Order: sequence, then C-alpha cells, then structure tokens
Amino acid sequence: MKQIVIIGNGIAGITAARHIRKQSDFKILVISSESAHFYSRTALMYVYMGHMKLEHTKPYEDWFWKKNRIDLLQDRVLAIDPDHKSLTLENHPPLSYDSLIIATGSTPQFYGWPGQELRGVQGLYSQQDLASLEQYAPHAKQCKRAVVVGGGLIGVELAEMLHSRHIPVTFLVRETHFWNGVLPQENAQLISKHILSKGIDLRTETSLQEIIGKDGKVTAVLTDQGETIPCNLVGVTTGVRPNIDFLKNSPLALDKGVLVNAYLETNLPDVYAIGDCAQQQEPMPGRRAIEAVWYTGRMMGETLAQTICGQRRPYRPGHWFNSAKFFDMEYQTYGAVPSARENTKEVSLFHWEHPDKALALSLAYHSQSEQFLGVNSFGMRLRHEMVDRWLSEKKSLSYVLVHWADANFDPEFYRSYHHEIIKAYTHKTGQQIQLQKKSWKRIFNLQSEKT
Repeated sequence: MKQIVIIGNGIAGITAARHIRKQSDFKILVISSESAHFYSRTALMYVYMGHMKLEHTKPYEDWFWKKNRIDLLQDRVLAIDPDHKSLTLENHPPLSYDSLIIATGSTPQFYGWPGQELRGVQGLYSQQDLASLEQYAPHAKQCKRAVVVGGGLIGVELAEMLHSRHIPVTFLVRETHFWNGVLPQENAQLISKHILSKGIDLRTETSLQEIIGKDGKVTAVLTDQGETIPCNLVGVTTGVRPNIDFLKNSPLALDKGVLVNAYLETNLPDVYAIGDCAQQQEPMPGRRAIEAVWYTGRMMGETLAQTICGQRRPYRPGHWFNSAKFFDMEYQTYGAVPSARENTKEVSLFHWEHPDKALALSLAYHSQSEQFLGVNSFGMRLRHEMVDRWLSEKKSLSYVLVHWADANFDPEFYRSYHHEIIKAYTHKTGQQIQLQKKSWKRIFNLQSEKT
C-alpha cells in the first residue's frame, strides 16, 4: 500500500493528510518535533491571555487520528535520502516513503544581534515559545518590562499579550510608523496612534543594536539611538523564515524556501512542499513567492491532496486577502493596496478615516482606468465574496462605491458610514456618487450561490 509521509503537523500538513484520507486508502504518517497533535497556532496568544487553555487549541480530539487511520510520530527529521526514498530520524530508525510532503512551516528570524542567545530572548511561534513566555514573563512582578522588536503582526500580538498581564511594553519599530512597509502611510499612522492609545511605549525609527545580559539572562537592550532600556524579556518579532535548515545538504532545490512549481512539486520525484516553507518559482500575479499565512497553507494542503490522489491540480490561490487585529481594531485586506514604500503613478488611493473613532478605509484603483485594485478596512467588516467578485470582474471604483453596502458585513444595527465615505470621495474628486440602498435580495442571492 502506498505510504504518504508528511513532515510537519501544522495547518498545511494536516489539511493534506485529512483530504488524502477522504479520497484514498493510502497509509499516512505525520511527523512533528514540536507537538504530539495538531493545534491552532494562532490561538496561542489567547492561552497566554487566559481566554482558553492549551487543550482547547486542538481542533480534533486525540482519538480522531487513530479513527481516521492517520499515524502520528513525534520526532525530528535529520535528513532525506531521495535515492532510497527514506528519512533519517533523531530518535527512531529510518523509515521509507512513496510520496513525501514537506510542510515544516516557519521559524522566527534572528539577525545575529550580540546577546540574542541569552535566556529571556525569544520569538513567538511554537508551544515551546509559549512555555518560555510563561517562564520569563508570567506577571509584572517578575517581568518589570518587556521589549518587543519588530513591527509586524506577531509583534503587535505579543505586545497585546504582555499588556494583558499588566507588563509594561516598549515596542521598537525601525520604520517611521508601525507596519508602513505593508500599509499606506495613512493606515500606518492610524495603527501607530491606536497602539499608543493602549499604553504601549511605541518607539518608531528605532532599531535594536545589542541585547545586554547578566549570568546568562537578559537585563536590557541597547538601541541604535544610544538608549539602554532595562527589561526582563525581549520578544524578537522581526519576521519568520522557512524552516528548512535540515534540508540544506540535500539535493532539494532551495532558495529562501523549498522551490516548487505550480503543482507544489519539488525538483525531486514524489517530493512536494506546502505551506510557509514552500517557495513558488513562478508566483501568480499579485502574489508573493512565499506566503506565511494560515489560509494559504490550508489551500495548498487541499490542492496537493488532489494531485497525490490522482487528480493533478495546480495551486491557484486567487486574489490576495488577509485579516488581523491590532488590539481591538479589526483589519481586513483584499487585492493589492500599495504600501508607503511603494511609489507608483499607476495606482491611486482614496482614504477615508473617522475623525474620532478607530475606523478607516483605503481603496486602491488604477489612476487611468479607475479599475478597483484592492481595499484595506479598519474597524469595519467586509463580505469576502463580494469584494473578491469585484476584483475578479475588474469593477470600477465608482461601481464599488455605489454598491458599497453590499460589501458591508457588520451586524445589522451597527452604525453605517456609507454616506460619509461617499461625501469624502465627492469632496476629493468632484465626482457625484449616488449611494445605493442595501439590496438584501442581491446579498441573499450571493449567499445562495455560495451554499
């Protein structure tokens, strides 16, 4: 019987295992060195914040795997021998495979700072990182101050986690505003202001230079501004990189990640890569070669399962989308919205921001054709199906604004700001837009199509 071996039990690997099982009777083995069972990595912050327990992060009961004939092995893969189709393990004898799926995810990116090996210096990615956080920052009495380095989503999550336990946080961001390498300037300014309003000591245009310690444990950081900041924990959230170090002496084609084609195939026969560790050789327009996002891992797992089970299918993720929270501010993005670093004359931006509340909207469109290209939404929920349809049908910005009510996904009695958005657009461009009343019939039909 065909043996499928999956290295990594994150969302990509487990989705592949589940969908292979639905379509075949193959033997399936999942190997992980991190945890015995699959868990929701994005829920780790809520465990630390006291909203749930670690066992609550497991979407499936422990009996699920045996019942569905998915074998689990907790061990570390040291090497791949593609000539003999075998794996060398740290604590078990070598084992063979017929098809191998590499789904090893990411690992926190450190940049060789002096002192980064000290106790109390860590990333936030794994269950082991959560345990380390509990050890070095259990409460404000033991952790007098924490320093978070790096202005990404993991950084703001860690700041919120520590803040929930009343631990003072200094947040070092090298850009002029938080996340302006991803967001337009107006959005980055909004988020920076929101983070500051939560009591976080946000230091922009400030980088880490050295981590200082005593007796093997962190005691302070030195910034490039010459300031020494005493602290008991340093959270390094300067991004992640594909977890592929164990593959560097193998014949696999590697770059930043494991190189794959549109079918998620590597240069080796019967060896595939999915999730954060996979790097597309020819990414689709508007998509990056490596996308360390939960939903892309899930989509890759579903796609590859089709190929493994005899229905060869390319990975086609469609339009980019993502969502996150900055403390209590919800963020959604669809399509392509240029960041503050990008300077293109072909793309224009329309911004609307509430004068008093943490609510904002940024719409990107082609400067000449007015084709709608993407949207960033803050504090307002959008309907994925509708925005995705507008992008696919290449609707104009005027059309999007006229039909904006159809994209609103806020609860029925939430305050609507459609009139204010249209008024701001009219004031900026001089174009008169007739605001359309919400068409429940169209939304009902849209939902009917989905089901």
